[in-house]
Amino acid sequence: MKNEIQESVDILKAVKGANKFKGAEEPTGVLKGAQNAWDMLSEEQSQKHISTGSSDLNGILGGGIHCKEVTEIVLFRWCSRSRQNSTGLAINVQIPVDYGGLGGKAVYIDTEGSFMVERVYQIAEGCISDIMEYFPHHHHKASSGKGNLQPEGFLSGIYYFRICSYTEQIAVINYLEKFLGEHKDVRIVIIDSVTFHFRQDFDDLALRTRVLSGLSLKLMKLSKTYNLAVVLLNQVTTKFTEGSFQLTLALGDSWSHSCTNRLILYWKGNERCAYLDKSPSLPVASTPYAVTSKGVRDAATPNCKRVRIM
Repeated sequence: MKNEIQESVDILKAVKGANKFKGAEEPTGVLKGAQNAWDMLSEEQSQKHISTGSSDLNGILGGGIHCKEVTEIVLFRWCSRSRQNSTGLAINVQIPVDYGGLGGKAVYIDTEGSFMVERVYQIAEGCISDIMEYFPHHHHKASSGKGNLQPEGFLSGIYYFRICSYTEQIAVINYLEKFLGEHKDVRIVIIDSVTFHFRQDFDDLALRTRVLSGLSLKLMKLSKTYNLAVVLLNQVTTKFTEGSFQLTLALGDSWSHSCTNRLILYWKGNERCAYLDKSPSLPVASTPYAVTSKGVRDAATPNCKRVRIM
């Protein structure tokens, strides 16, 4: 601990000396750009959220997916169709401001080849249909206009990256800062899934932990710097503990601290359910939901059946 303290002191001295050498004024504090807590609360309360498509699911998330935060969505293998949550988010983030949305664009990083553009088109049509239903007399007033609400427009608002190895994944995440600086209208970054290549190709677990830790810190920084949501899809695996196999999050215990919020999607009988497992400000909660031809929606009945999608 003494060595770490001394190292910090040495760094501060070096910075101070560099400022004097350059003729710059001495900083009034160690860090610049500090915010007071009241401003932080006001900013948080004024933030819009990205709708999941289900009001019940939005409810347990405090309004939807939060900007300036990293949300992990955990998929059980038999619940793989629920990855359409992330596909729907890439559409819903584009809902115009006139209709209560963010009017932003999406970055979709696909590591598994599971992005189906035909299905995305279908979800975009469902989103437009809902807008028409909920705002039947609003189109002539909206600056976006009814004519601009076309599926093609929603698809053009998704920047898609296909990743085939963990080295490509690292490279794209490192490239994101430059990309987001050039595309300031992006309001969500989705990685589907963050897990795949690091489980398949990475043998050095200690190195993997360090690399993933660095990537998660970078993603958190990007979410705050560019006021966007980061959504990471993860998987579950089995771990042998106390004489039996138990389900646990992929990528190990250290990865479990890398997100702000964690949402677990699973089946309960014939019902799809979402469980908010982690949040800094919201209580643990669960709710049923459904996957329809339009995408994620509220469960129609308490015992909704599985919906066949394409």
